[in-house]
Amino acid sequence: MKLNGSTYDSYKDSEHKWIGQLPESWSYIPNKHLFKLKKNQVGKNAHKYDLLSLTLQGIIKRDMENPQGKFPEEFDTYQEVKKGDFVFCLFDVEETPRAVGLSNFDGMITGAYTVLGLRNELSKEYFYYYYLNLDNKKKLKPLYKGLRNTIPKDSFFGLKSFVPPKPEQTAIANFLDDKTARIDQAIAQKERMIELLQERKQIIIQNAVTKGLDSNVKMKDSGVEWIGKIPEHWEISKLRYLGTTQNGISAGGEYFGSGFPFLTYSDVYNNTQIPESFSGLALSTPKDQLQFSVREGDVFFTRTSETMNEVGFSSTCFKTVPNSTFAGFLIRFRPSTNKLFKGFSKYYFSSNIHRSYFTKEMNLVTRASLSQELLKSMTVLLPSIKEQETIFNYLENYCEKFNNSIRILNTQIQKLKEYKTTLIDHAVTGKIKVS
Repeated sequence: MKLNGSTYDSYKDSEHKWIGQLPESWSYIPNKHLFKLKKNQVGKNAHKYDLLSLTLQGIIKRDMENPQGKFPEEFDTYQEVKKGDFVFCLFDVEETPRAVGLSNFDGMITGAYTVLGLRNELSKEYFYYYYLNLDNKKKLKPLYKGLRNTIPKDSFFGLKSFVPPKPEQTAIANFLDDKTARIDQAIAQKERMIELLQERKQIIIQNAVTKGLDSNVKMKDSGVEWIGKIPEHWEISKLRYLGTTQNGISAGGEYFGSGFPFLTYSDVYNNTQIPESFSGLALSTPKDQLQFSVREGDVFFTRTSETMNEVGFSSTCFKTVPNSTFAGFLIRFRPSTNKLFKGFSKYYFSSNIHRSYFTKEMNLVTRASLSQELLKSMTVLLPSIKEQETIFNYLENYCEKFNNSIRILNTQIQKLKEYKTTLIDHAVTGKIKVS
């Protein structure tokens, strides 16, 4: 997509080549003259404040009545946030999905973040877009210090920001509010279409792996409330009688990043079939590779996460990966009988009805966690191997149609997101003139 709009007559270099040029008419001012550090701890009044979090969706209120994720025993060291305050995460910047937020709420947030107020005569919305752009592109990397990629406060306050005249700040913010809202609406519509396709696909999968493909077959009660009736000739078993389970490997940070193939949480979470190439590497030993191997027929489940919504996803291995190991946040189920066909496992264990079972039975303390014991108590329906193969082939052909449509929509969404990022960058750095 092309960006329309005029440009400024002349530009000048900023002191930092990694930030780029700015229009000649704009100022270039140190942050210490723009922002004021706020350090108001809530202390014993924490119960009077809403709890806030910095997320990809901006600063949000946390639900304290139905809490999910980590919570401290007390909030005394949390700091006050007022509507219109900026919140920066100035540590682990490279790994943090979103390092800047502009609060629309009064509340409190962890003292690990940096809360800043902006001078009243400046546009909060413009500066939010300005630092959102730097964060999107991780352009503050030259300021990082130490192993945790921390931006020291004196470095942040010494950094200069692009400052257009106030009318232009307002015009840029209004322009981006309008344009990004339209882009977000288009993205939301396509994401809803994907949700509907996924829902329809899940219905087809669930019916196939619990009812079979013959609508005229005689049925019987499975004895499991959330499964209902199943074909009369199918067997029923608990997972514990069909194989063994194993948690993945846990090690220090120096163990990862190089070496041999390492199956990660995201490899399982994002795929119902284990990809041929893993996203991780690990310095595993022959003993590790024996104990934490990845073999044909294995099924891996996401074991732990901040919320229940990400636990219990499965992915099945169709081809043994030599010298490989898998992550500690996963559980491996390895069939020890000849009663499960890998293709049937791919669809059976990824059916939403089983994840609903996990969610119902799990306890959430600080993290959601799927135990081996809970996994082994899972009910498994067992058609004959021949029927499992038939169901697999049917679902492979049927689901591919859905998957193609979803891939097209995801490509369109990615292009819209890239356009949005480029639009913000061009507006807040003066590459296009919107006033």
